[in-house]
Amino acid sequence: MTFVLPPLLAESVTRTTFEWARIQSNSDWIRPILVLIVILLFVRYMYRRDAEELRPWWKWLLTALRTAVFLGLLILYLQPSWRSEREEVRNSRALLLFDTSLSMGLSDADPSAVGGTRNRSQNVADALEKSDFIERLRKTHDVAVFQFDDALKPASVANLKKVSPEDEKSAETPPPLQRGGVDDGNEPPGRDAGPDTAPDWKKLLAPSGTETRLGQALMQLIQQERGTPVSGIIVFSDGGQNAGISPESAVELAREAKIPIFTVGLGSDKQPTNVAVSDLVVPARAYPGDRYTMTGYLQAQGMPGKTVVVRVFSRPAGNGAEVGEGELLESREVTLGGDGEVLPVKFELLPEAAGRRTLRLRVQAPEGDRNPADNAREADIEIIDRKSRVLLFADGPMREYQFLRNQLYRDRYTSVDVLLQSGREGMSQDADAILDDFPVIRREMYEYDCVVAFDPNWKALSIQQIELLEKWVADQGGGLIVVAGPVHVGQNIRGWVHDSAMSTVRNLYPVEFYDRLATVDGGVFAGKEAWPLDFTREGQEADFLWLADTATANRMAWNDFPGVYSCCLVRSPKPGATVYAWFSDPRAVQGGDQPVYFAGQFYGSGSVFYLGSGEMWRLRAVDDTYFDKFYTKLIRHVSQGRLLRGSSRGVLLVGQDRYLLGNTVEVRVQLTDLRLEPLEAPNVKLQVFAPDGATQTITLRPDPTRVGAFLGQFPALLEGTYRLELPVPESDNERLSRRIQVKAPDLERENPRRNDVLLSAIAKNTGGRYYIGMESAVAMHGVPPLTMQLKDRTSTVVLPITPDPREKEAWLRWIMIALCGFLCFEWLVRRLLRLA
Repeated sequence: MTFVLPPLLAESVTRTTFEWARIQSNSDWIRPILVLIVILLFVRYMYRRDAEELRPWWKWLLTALRTAVFLGLLILYLQPSWRSEREEVRNSRALLLFDTSLSMGLSDADPSAVGGTRNRSQNVADALEKSDFIERLRKTHDVAVFQFDDALKPASVANLKKVSPEDEKSAETPPPLQRGGVDDGNEPPGRDAGPDTAPDWKKLLAPSGTETRLGQALMQLIQQERGTPVSGIIVFSDGGQNAGISPESAVELAREAKIPIFTVGLGSDKQPTNVAVSDLVVPARAYPGDRYTMTGYLQAQGMPGKTVVVRVFSRPAGNGAEVGEGELLESREVTLGGDGEVLPVKFELLPEAAGRRTLRLRVQAPEGDRNPADNAREADIEIIDRKSRVLLFADGPMREYQFLRNQLYRDRYTSVDVLLQSGREGMSQDADAILDDFPVIRREMYEYDCVVAFDPNWKALSIQQIELLEKWVADQGGGLIVVAGPVHVGQNIRGWVHDSAMSTVRNLYPVEFYDRLATVDGGVFAGKEAWPLDFTREGQEADFLWLADTATANRMAWNDFPGVYSCCLVRSPKPGATVYAWFSDPRAVQGGDQPVYFAGQFYGSGSVFYLGSGEMWRLRAVDDTYFDKFYTKLIRHVSQGRLLRGSSRGVLLVGQDRYLLGNTVEVRVQLTDLRLEPLEAPNVKLQVFAPDGATQTITLRPDPTRVGAFLGQFPALLEGTYRLELPVPESDNERLSRRIQVKAPDLERENPRRNDVLLSAIAKNTGGRYYIGMESAVAMHGVPPLTMQLKDRTSTVVLPITPDPREKEAWLRWIMIALCGFLCFEWLVRRLLRLA
């Protein structure tokens, strides 16, 4: 992404002057004037001879007319023009570059880390709000604010204008910056902030990025600002460069552009002594009497070889930790690994009774642990005593259908029915039941938790059956997986996709198909070689698409997958849908975008997931278990509305069970009233219990597209377990609850120390200076030393103003009219005087 923020202008003066375009110096006049004199003498000689018998004033009239013509030609030759130029004063610019990677969300409880136990971004925000650092910069410079993590991006307030002399005269100091008038989310990045507005620094600097690309951010910023009077770049970071190009390249570019870089080091320079439960992986459900595996991941710093005790507790879900940790299930001693090493600890647990349980894994940390708050994690598990019921619905037995049918039939916790539209009576299928027709009554349809549709012929279903499917998804929380294929979404793209009677089916899909008037035809693109899936950030973080237990292992697993050969061509994802992966073959680009391959959306209380083709069976070539893991997790994800339905009055849904630190958690709830009709209310309140014990109330607003559905979101800014609770309106203290896990990526946790060597080298090699901590940089008491290091680079430039070509054409037109008039009048006079 490229963006350019125009420099702010202090003042501008416009001047207009007249000039002859062919005259660059006084000597340029000599030749045209001499030529004109010779021509005029010749004209005078000719008329003295031709008009010898006429009166003198006729001779002079004819001579004057011909002279006027040659003077006009001389004017045309000299090219008269009016040149305008604008003299602009460009304010000096100070560029502030803030690190918003997830390592800025870490806390430092070390004497060398200014700010105590607050996280690094909070220390920066507090220092900027309590000091006059920005105001002093604005006395001399325009201040441009940027953020960087895995990419460079302008802040929501990109320009803070230099304080004008009039403002300085009105007060001894610049007017104080007022909070709350900046980021309402309705203005585009790059807008200017006036002298009385300032960013909400806490919101602006909230950590969100999964990587720290310091070198890349500096390189891009210097390249786009080279033509402006930059006084210097001020970098606020812990120096945790872990991806992208090396900062050395950016340093060389800064030296060429003569832009000094001032660095402010954040965090502690000492390796923290700490042990944390970095993640807890628990299956979404288990069955009584069937053991399941719970895996906790311990990550320690400064405690190699030490032994700790790890305990597992269980309690009924919905009860907070304030009622106690619950029943102790198992305890074990574990020897910690080296600094940053992630140590998996597995427990085989045996569930007894059905119901939702909260599992808590806690490590008894040794003395010296810096952060006791990260010593425990919680996760919910559903113990169910019934099988999941899945319906496989296909027109023909494609390979994807066959492999999934066999997998589910072997799963003793799943009951699978099949409906093969092209099948013949009496055929044999490995399934619990073979249907002759799609369900037509509620009792039949509502028995299923998930329907997997493999390129079916939707037109073969009646309107009643389609409406029943829609209600099952929207009202009963059913999960629908739709797999595009070459027959009914491919070669027959003009079939059900454009049938007005199939609008309900199209509404279920999270993608938009090409309409009849589109200049691009849909269909299925098929190549002769495999192309890998291009996962979006949402796809990389969606744990239900993971082929392994950790993000790093999952990324390696998908990288080993060669890819797929074909993909259905659709117009775009629907508004509100989430794209998880694109088909990467560049030859399949339609309208500038890659085709959607994985996409999903909430639909009422249910969920729909779309696959661009039925080729996930190819995962078996990489690992025999990948295909099973893929569909097992995907079916559980889309069926969450039914599997986790804890009340007859509603269901609480989230996008996924595990999030990365800084992600936005999207919440959807479907509620009914006492008569079990969709609830109509202006809003409902969701209580969010953060890992540190703080409680936040989120207002969920009605979904305008569906009665009874309410939407909301909140940022996950703390690592640990969040508990979500929603009191059901008009009920006797009935509550819907969910838990989600939030963790920082391993890349941002591997080395959380402040990198003094890198930050000081960047500053030294570009003519800047290195400051350790916000206190030394902003000097909250007295004159900030950093602001004194930035020189005033205000400059004056003269820019030509392109003239309006219509004005030049008008002058030329009048001169040509005059020339023609003189020649015509001369000809008329000569005719009247009977001259040859």
